[in-house]
Amino acid sequence: MPFSFSNLPNLISVLRIILTVPIIIALLNNNYFLALVLFLIAGLTDAIDGWIAKYFKLQSRLGSIIDPIADKLLLVGTFMTLSIVGLLPWWLFSIILIRDIIIILGTKYFYLQNQQQDVLLTPSNLSKINTILQIFLIIFLLVNQIYPAIDKWKTVIIISTMTATLLSGVDYIWIVLKKITSRQKH
Repeated sequence: MPFSFSNLPNLISVLRIILTVPIIIALLNNNYFLALVLFLIAGLTDAIDGWIAKYFKLQSRLGSIIDPIADKLLLVGTFMTLSIVGLLPWWLFSIILIRDIIIILGTKYFYLQNQQQDVLLTPSNLSKINTILQIFLIIFLLVNQIYPAIDKWKTVIIISTMTATLLSGVDYIWIVLKKITSRQKH
């Protein structure tokens, strides 16, 4: 992908993918401050690429593919590593991973069934809340390693994230089933 301003949002998304590796390495080396800084930078790239794409009307099909892949790699890679180093319960990582797999498979099925039509599955408000809680959980777990006094909130944040993950997964399935049944009626 040669550089041109029109490719800038996609290049920023690729940077987020690249940043996932040093975040994982920092976590495996128990360098939580570095992992936190890199994770926050990666989060900024998500906001910046989206803003640039919308503000300058640089949205592209490639960007609509790369951006969510970058987000999923960052979140799933970070959650998996947090589980490996013992900061995140494996059961929560499993719930998050299963939800993401269901969404990926459901989206693929939906698009295969509707390939002749221009259809769009956009994240629901519940899914957006879930993403915010998942990001907050990662930041909390990293800050908790640097500043252990906030540990008393850990259970509340984990249960909130689990609940949002489960509810957004059910919500996603409901939305897809509604779209499939409405398409079959037409």
